Amino acid sequence: MGTSELHRELSTIVGDAAITLSPHHNPDDLHDESLHPVRAEPAAVVRPRTTAQVAALVELAARRGLAITARGSGTGLSGGSTPVDGGLVVSFADMNQLVRLDTEDHVAVVQPGMTLRELDELLAGTELCYPVYPGELSGSLGGNVNTNAGGMRAVRYGVTRHHVIGLELVLADATVVRTGGPVMKSSSGYDLTQLVIGSEGTLALVTEVTIRLSPALAHGATVLVPFASLEEVTRVVPRVVASGLAPAMLEYLDVLVMASVTAAVGLELGVAPNVAAATAAYLVIQLETRTVGQLDADLADLDELLSGAGALDVYVLGPAIAARLIGARERAFYVGKAAGANDIVDIVVPRSQVPAFLDAAQRAAQRHGALVSGCGHVGDGNVHLSIFQPDDVERAALLDELYRDGLSRGGQISGEHGIGIDKQAPFLALSDPAWLDLQRRVKRAFDPDNRLNPQRLLDDRVHA
Repeated sequence: MGTSELHRELSTIVGDAAITLSPHHNPDDLHDESLHPVRAEPAAVVRPRTTAQVAALVELAARRGLAITARGSGTGLSGGSTPVDGGLVVSFADMNQLVRLDTEDHVAVVQPGMTLRELDELLAGTELCYPVYPGELSGSLGGNVNTNAGGMRAVRYGVTRHHVIGLELVLADATVVRTGGPVMKSSSGYDLTQLVIGSEGTLALVTEVTIRLSPALAHGATVLVPFASLEEVTRVVPRVVASGLAPAMLEYLDVLVMASVTAAVGLELGVAPNVAAATAAYLVIQLETRTVGQLDADLADLDELLSGAGALDVYVLGPAIAARLIGARERAFYVGKAAGANDIVDIVVPRSQVPAFLDAAQRAAQRHGALVSGCGHVGDGNVHLSIFQPDDVERAALLDELYRDGLSRGGQISGEHGIGIDKQAPFLALSDPAWLDLQRRVKRAFDPDNRLNPQRLLDDRVHA
């Protein structure tokens, strides 16, 4: 099919203004934030505005034998939205509308291109919130669905799959189906909503997302806690979780990451010099509750727990500094990227295994001549490590050790960034073959011609 014919067919569906053709693409449409971008040249990037247009695009792709890559905001970290040469990129940037807001049932229906920031703005004044907080507010709801995004608030509120209760989907044969709906429970057949969440665009195109909203708690505080060792940090976390204080955030940052992210935004935390000199790692804990009295009582209980667990000090941050610190923590990936990190992993292990895993990671780093620095959602065992080792052979050996160690502790290769292209090789090499085979059978049932986001995740062909 010639370029002019493709242009004509696409224009009939979405109009000329919603199309770019090779070689005139905006480079930003051709990659995500992966540290290992793969160059690819799709035949076209299209920006539909309706479900009907998405279905028509899928029908065209099926008829013409074109691969389809779904794209949200491009904030992914694993190459999951990398296009396929000669295929179609379906960008949902223009499908960013609120379909329905039901404040009585605490439900919203949104198009997949809506960003978390746009959703927050829409909910202002409703006393409701969408509590999933992956740290990048420019990320889209559709992208969050496809990667099952988590983030800093997962320790209390869970991840995307805990808040998405329904989807509208365009299947590989252009059929439009709805899964789930605005109810809080269902025992009616297979849960296809949950099956699609985290599937990285390989099973269907998401065209609407029905989300469960939560009450916005009016009172909160952020606590900064320095410790003399990372082991002390990780040992106290289970006690904080078991205390019943239900922290909204429970993050750790080693001193290198803390120094890097605060320097990047010019933030001075006010930690006493003698305390800072003795600190190896920090906990950042955020509490939320309904009343000032309850918050004060919770802070007192938390202070007693932490002081008895070896904390060098306990700082309750002012609101402005707290907001800046959380904002700085959100940018940890980009700070690591700017510093020249060669890889960033997001292995997740059971919370009780974090101390041993981090100890093993440091010993493996020494064996392979690497610097490994980290932060992460220690409250749910999701460890984010920046790997500084430019030698490809040494780095590959180190990553293999890290993945194997995490899996041996009952963990997973990715806690929230997804497999995409970057983690595809260890995912396929280290996972149970029977489990992978079952997933491939699911993929074939949804997409027998392997057109939806091929050459990643379960597809062991080399991306080209």
